[in-house]
Amino acid sequence: MSSETRIDTVRLGQDGPEIGVQGFGAMGISEFYGDTDEAAARDTLDAALETGVTLIDTADMYGSGANEEFLAPFLAAHRDEITIATKFAIERDPVDNTRRGVRNDPAYIRKAVEGSLRRLGIDTIDLYYMHRRDPEVPFADSVGTMAELVKEGKVRYLGLSEVTGAELHEAHAVHPITALQSEWSLFSRDVERSAVGAAAELGVTFVPYSPLGRGFLTGSFADAAKDLAGNDFRRHQPRFSGENAERNAALLAPVREIAAAHGATPAQIALAWVQQRSAVHGLTVVPIPGTRKRSRLLENAAATRITLTDAELAALEPIAAQVAGDRYPDMRGTSASREQ
Repeated sequence: MSSETRIDTVRLGQDGPEIGVQGFGAMGISEFYGDTDEAAARDTLDAALETGVTLIDTADMYGSGANEEFLAPFLAAHRDEITIATKFAIERDPVDNTRRGVRNDPAYIRKAVEGSLRRLGIDTIDLYYMHRRDPEVPFADSVGTMAELVKEGKVRYLGLSEVTGAELHEAHAVHPITALQSEWSLFSRDVERSAVGAAAELGVTFVPYSPLGRGFLTGSFADAAKDLAGNDFRRHQPRFSGENAERNAALLAPVREIAAAHGATPAQIALAWVQQRSAVHGLTVVPIPGTRKRSRLLENAAATRITLTDAELAALEPIAAQVAGDRYPDMRGTSASREQ
């Protein structure tokens, strides 16, 4: 693929590797979004690498480990080209895996990292995230244990997910944090209360997950009951349900108008908006949209070359405040629930 079609690169954190300015969220390959064509998903991974998308994001809870195992052959073939990120903390009930708990205790972290290393088939995890925060466990214990993994060579860089700005500062005082991953999109901007400013101050890269609002910002869904497969978890998400979905679909009008002006898709405009948060807030931003189709991967990557005007940004500004429904049915695990 020519250099003209490869995405730009940025540095991960202050001293991390150079990575593509857009990453890839692998979660949907294994579950949550309906059935997967594995051959198509593998082709999508190939397209990511060809396009310069080099940060690949997974977690031990995605498919109860199956997502990491799926990525292992791809990593084996391209280890020097890929920055692999995985996560610990969400423990699923082995009998009923819809039941989950959060664990940040040192013993659990050590067990989790060994499991991820084994499933991924690697000796060192490039970026290791705490997937969710248990406020009952001091950062001195949890981040302290993660720091030990760095010293032992099992992990290169540390990340956190869904923490507040104050929590990011507290953790960073224990060991430098390289990346913060939280939901951030035209539909979800609660991270701007404190987390974004803290990340900018500390030189932490912000990695927005669900930058397309779990697909809603593509403009493809208005009625979850009709548009989504029976095993798609979005059928139970507040923003995809009933009147909320109808109200939220109406909010996409300016996104569609701007997309038409650029000869782009609504998804590309939504991604361009997230990407431009870098300039707005003065920090490195690497969103990780997920897909199982090569065509969507290429569409997403092309969004990195779209620059929205001040007038267009102003037209998109009011959307988040009008969104109906929370990000999750239960918001207790999010940073928003712990903001002061």
